[in-house]
Amino acid sequence: MSRINTNVTALTSARVLNRNTKDLNSSLERLSTGLRINRGADDPAGLIASENLRKQIRGTETAIKNSERAINIVSTAEGALNEVSSMLLDLQALLDEAANKGGMSTEEIEANQLQVDSILNSIARISNTTEFEGIKLLNGNLDYTTSGVDSTIIADVKVNAAKLIDGATMTIAVTTVDSAETGIVYLSGAVSTTALTIQVGSNRGNTELTFAAGTTAADIRTAINAVAEVTGVSACTSGAVTLLRSRDFGTDAYTSVEVLAGTQTGGTQIMKTYATGTTSAKNIGRDYSASINGTSATGDGKKMTIRTAMLDAEIDLTAAAGLSTATETFYVTGGGADFALGAEVTGQGLESVGIQNIAITNLGNSTDGYLNTLKSGGTNSLGSTNLYTAQNIVDSAVKDVSTLRGRLGSFQKNTLETNISTLEITKENLYAAESAIRDTDYAAEISNMTRSQILVNAATSVLSQANFAPQNVLQLLG
Repeated sequence: MSRINTNVTALTSARVLNRNTKDLNSSLERLSTGLRINRGADDPAGLIASENLRKQIRGTETAIKNSERAINIVSTAEGALNEVSSMLLDLQALLDEAANKGGMSTEEIEANQLQVDSILNSIARISNTTEFEGIKLLNGNLDYTTSGVDSTIIADVKVNAAKLIDGATMTIAVTTVDSAETGIVYLSGAVSTTALTIQVGSNRGNTELTFAAGTTAADIRTAINAVAEVTGVSACTSGAVTLLRSRDFGTDAYTSVEVLAGTQTGGTQIMKTYATGTTSAKNIGRDYSASINGTSATGDGKKMTIRTAMLDAEIDLTAAAGLSTATETFYVTGGGADFALGAEVTGQGLESVGIQNIAITNLGNSTDGYLNTLKSGGTNSLGSTNLYTAQNIVDSAVKDVSTLRGRLGSFQKNTLETNISTLEITKENLYAAESAIRDTDYAAEISNMTRSQILVNAATSVLSQANFAPQNVLQLLG
């Protein structure tokens, strides 16, 4: 080359030097930041994937924190319920003592009643004061609210969990296939010329009854009703015969009658159908059979239970006639505690739980009454004659509290704690995936840096020689 105005070799060497310098600077930046992708231009597709993974990681970490917060809330409520359970056991002991009237003076019963009042006041206080960061937990604040419930068809509704997406109202349609029944047995009329001994019983208990010759059917019914608390069987008129019915409903309930000696007018007649000559019969009740929102529900006597991903509810239906094909609709309008346990705000990541009100006006049942009736002056206080009813109320209260504790414990163990374990593993894998895309591989990058350093030095040297080359033309000018 004999031209000096344009040094093409130097331009080429400069271009190569700039490229190598850029590669060296990129390696130095990646080594200093620890990131392979520092800007979109480094790897556009990798940046998009990395940002999506980062979003999922941040959501997963928040979901873990939400789950831990939920455990704290549930543990706070369960701790208070544990104390209520202990007090209900003390209440049971006081009730047992009061029933021992042959060995208890009036003063002792009154003293026990003072303890009952104290226990009930403490339960009421716990119900109103148990809270977490200002959120009342046991006063019904976190229970679900319903509307449109027809009390002539639905005696009670307990919604344990319902996913109300964005506060939407949930419609619940109960379609009854078969209504619940008690165990029913028919008994013929008056006692004939010889004495009659029968055994009457149900799932609650049984006893023997002996009737003198000539005892009327009305007197037989009166005698059976007199021991109904023992046998769980009530008697009433059904045409020309006596109908015996268990007090409980469902397949766990039954009514049984057996003639041990003697006969009745017209021959012994015991059966659910009017058959003569039968000396014993046992009839089992029937559970309610229904579907809720198209899903087959589990029947237990008059109570229907449904547990799906969207709804967990217990519905206590009446045994009113005409419900065999009826459809009843009501609504869940709000309430419950919603916990976001997923990486994103979706229906799948939402878990809801309801915490019922444990006030003394709410623990018990609609048939026998509630705990507040056991207070001094109440219809079921220790000084009353309704201790059997009081026992049923205490049984229901113990069941309500223990069921709520078990449900919250199951929610903590099987939902929250397993969710945390799953999310922890997910987080590790997400971090690994995001690191593989975005983080610097130091072994490879140091090799790249070393290569770039050598090429920069080589290009610098070549550029120096290329800049010097045109001076050779001066020798031609002599």
